[in-house]
Order: sequence, then C-alpha cells, then structure tokens
Amino acid sequence: MNPFIIISIILLVFVLIVLASSFRIVPQSKAYVIERLGGYYTTWHAGIHFKVPIIDRIAQQINLKEQVLDFNPQPVITRDNVTMQIDTVVYFQITDSKLYAYGVTSPLTAIENLTATTLRNIIGDLELDETLTSRDVINTKMRVILDEATDPWGIKVNRVEVKNIMPPRDIQEAMEKQMRAERERRAAILTAEGQKESTIRIAEGEKQSQILRAEAEKQAQILSAEGDKEARIRRAEGEAEAIVKLQQATADGIVALNKSNPTSQILTLKAYDAFMKVADGQATKIIIPSEIQNLAGLVTSMTEIAKTDDVAAKPEIKE
Repeated sequence: MNPFIIISIILLVFVLIVLASSFRIVPQSKAYVIERLGGYYTTWHAGIHFKVPIIDRIAQQINLKEQVLDFNPQPVITRDNVTMQIDTVVYFQITDSKLYAYGVTSPLTAIENLTATTLRNIIGDLELDETLTSRDVINTKMRVILDEATDPWGIKVNRVEVKNIMPPRDIQEAMEKQMRAERERRAAILTAEGQKESTIRIAEGEKQSQILRAEAEKQAQILSAEGDKEARIRRAEGEAEAIVKLQQATADGIVALNKSNPTSQILTLKAYDAFMKVADGQATKIIIPSEIQNLAGLVTSMTEIAKTDDVAAKPEIKE
C-alpha cells in the first residue's frame, strides 16, 4: 500500500478523534467557563457545545446548586469578656460563573474567613445573655453582611445558621445554677399564687354561703310574717263573719218578734231576760231601769195572786 495513503488515513482518523473530543455536553445545574487563547471567552450552560481544539480551553467547571459550608467552631469574645466557641453553617449558591472563576482565589476559603471575622464583630457587640438569646439577630446580620461581601464573587448567600454556642465550663455551671434557682423561684411564686388563689376562693365561698344563709333566713322570716298575716286575716274574717251571722240572727229574731205583734208585757219580759244575761257577767254594779223595776213589782203581785188562788181552791178539812 502506498505510504501516502496510510499517512492520510492516520491523519484523517486523528482529525476525527480530535473533532469528536471537541463536542462537550454540559449537564443540568453545571456551568463551564471557557477561555480562548488564555482569556475569558464564554460560559457554557446545559446542552451540547463545540470547543475549538487547541484554541479553546475549559477553565473551570462550576456547580450551580445550593451548597452548604459547615465551618469548625470559632473562638469569639463577647462584650463582657466571655470567650466561647461558635460554629456556623452557610448556605450559598453561585449566580455568576465568570465572577466566581475570576473574582477571588479559593472562594470557599474566602467565605470561611469572612464568616469568622463577621461572627467575631457581631458577637463582640453582644453580652453573654444576649448572645444566647439572639440567634435570629446574629443569623440575619451575618447573612446580610456575607451576601453583600460575596456579591462581587458571583456568590449569593441564602442564609446563615449558628449551629452551636459553647460557653466555658464554669460559665455553663453558673448558668445551670442560675436556671435551677430561677425554676425554684418560679415554682415558689406559682405555689404562693396557688395558695393565695385558694384562700381567696375559700373566702369567697364562705361569703357566698353567709349571703345565702342570710337570704334563706330573710325569706323564712318573710314567709313566717306572711303566714302570721294570713292567719290573722283569716281569724279576723272568721270573727267578722261570726258577728255578721250573730247580727243577722238578732235581726231575724227582731223581725219574727215584730211579726208576732207582741204586747208591751212580752217586750218587758224580753228586756228582763236580756238584763239577767248581763247580770251573769263579771260586773260588780248593775243599774236596773225603772221599767224593769215595775216589771219586778208586777211579777211579785202576780205571784201573790197565784198563791191566793191556790189556797182558796183547796177544800177545808174538818175534824
């Protein structure tokens, strides 16, 4: 075979291999920074791209997903001179591949150092108690500062979390004692408040009971008075009814007496009979009317006449 043909075939195969290797497929959430002749040329995103052999070069492959950096605990000093260890977690995402590739050397190391210095500055303005109770404030301040500082690097800081705050051992023991004392104080306060509430409730119950007893006694007195009043009314009504009936009977007797056309002697006897009933009472002095005195004389005369008639009517017995 002709050597020229062999060389041509070899060159053709080499060219095909080079061309085939120049086609690159960029996966999703990746970006390739391309340099041409040593300078930045373009950025490839998801899809198929062609790289000019020898002239173009893939300078850096960048991950566009959100990434997490968990930094080791950093020693920080609070405003009241307490040294503690704090570790943080930073969530960030690359938004500009060119700035990320050419903005700073070792971006992850830069973020770590920036986080440590920012954390020291923020904690240095807080006291120990504020540091332990202000995690949200610390997270917000750090996110704002880091996001602003990393913006020229093409990095977006989404959030920053303070994971652990570790005071010195003696501070922890003092805090535990303080917490126990606070819990005991709160328990004592709650107990005292419970006893106070119980005493108030008992007093209110006794007061309510006294009020109810007084109301019951008052109601009983009212009912008793109403009962006495009703009884008196009934007795008065009975007496009035008896008087009415007595008067009615007297009136009926007078009417009957008038219908019988009585003589003056009969009326005088009736008056005498009434006078005798009066005399049966407890009176110590009795005034006798003159008519009744005449009637007494008349009665005496009638009695004597009756005796005389009886003697005259008897037969004489002879010896």
